[in-house]
Amino acid sequence: MWPLYILFNKSLKTEEENVSKGENSSLVKSYPHESSTNGKCSVAVLPQSHSVEVPHINQLYSWDCGLACVLMVFRTVGINSYSIQSLAELCCTNSIWTVDLAYLLHEFSISFSYYTVTLGANPNYSDETFYKEQLPKDLVRVETLFQRSLDAGLNIQGNEPLSLQCRSISEEEISLWMLSGKYIAIALVDQYKLSRSWQKDVFISDFNAKNSSYTGNMRRSHQSA
Repeated sequence: MWPLYILFNKSLKTEEENVSKGENSSLVKSYPHESSTNGKCSVAVLPQSHSVEVPHINQLYSWDCGLACVLMVFRTVGINSYSIQSLAELCCTNSIWTVDLAYLLHEFSISFSYYTVTLGANPNYSDETFYKEQLPKDLVRVETLFQRSLDAGLNIQGNEPLSLQCRSISEEEISLWMLSGKYIAIALVDQYKLSRSWQKDVFISDFNAKNSSYTGNMRRSHQSA
């Protein structure tokens, strides 16, 4: 996986208000911290801190960190009838890429914004042990999912407000969204780039510690905004 952030709109009321105003898309169309005059947030109107209770879901295998993240989002918005196993069955693969997670969220009408620096499977991972076996198949499958995304309503490019953008975002942007109280942020990060003290706090069973080529591990405590 590549560096990315997925922002989820946890406010069902906000989504209902958007629909009542004639917006048919279930995806995020605006951000509460943007002003109508200059497009920037007035930091003075935001609280200094904000906390969202997000149930922690432990991943079961080395490949299901993204599914565990999606399941945490489901539990936060009141969708309680699914498990990691059932989400894996919906994806029809154990090689989960972030675009698979986007399709899951879209399928369940959860508003989100998806940011990535790579539109498709990154071929640079072909020499990484963790990805080597599945990557040849994933290159075709993931590219196909991105191509289908326009038909599915996941706008990648165009003049309308974007839900899926090919760019990185700053720590400040993430902080502003989270402080607005309407979003939670989930980031998949490389555990081996975290400090040793932080690793002790987020250590998830024995399978995490062995493979330094894995670049998509889950930062569990990041789920509380």
